[in-house]
Amino acid sequence: MALREVLQFPDKQLKQMSEAIGEITDGIRKLAQDMCDVMYDEPGVGLAAPQLGELIRLIVIDTEWTEDGNDKSALILVNPEIVERDGNITWAEGCLSVPDFTADVERAEHVKLRATDLEGEAVEIDAHGLQAVCFQHEIDHLDGILFIDHISRLKREMYVRKRKKQLRQEEFDAEPAPLV
Repeated sequence: MALREVLQFPDKQLKQMSEAIGEITDGIRKLAQDMCDVMYDEPGVGLAAPQLGELIRLIVIDTEWTEDGNDKSALILVNPEIVERDGNITWAEGCLSVPDFTADVERAEHVKLRATDLEGEAVEIDAHGLQAVCFQHEIDHLDGILFIDHISRLKREMYVRKRKKQLRQEEFDAEPAPLV
């Protein structure tokens, strides 16, 4: 089965707010599995439903797995929200939806997160370091915020120009050669 495609900047869906999930259905469970499959295949350590074009509040995160191991144990979180933040940390972030770019982003070093799992059970997680950064990054996606929205205007504009040039080149490369 083919993996779902990750939406990439500047896709407008990435800037939209996601809706809360009312009922955890088989469709939600299937989407969560699709998200895990895409996250591990890319590879990444987190993915939010809007990155696959689904504007609902669902994220998957696995900051422990390695490409050479089978220790995959994703956290699948429904309607996640950060209820506490403290400390500061700067992390070099990248994103599957923002290709070919990384930048230092300042985030809270520690967060407390509340969510629901796929069984409808309440989950509360105290996260530090990479896991805290990942939660903040993925929840931003649910709110239509990309990590490049947290960097300086100059760096963001440089990336936007580079990305537009890249997309024009891809479009040009995809055009059929003229018949002579």
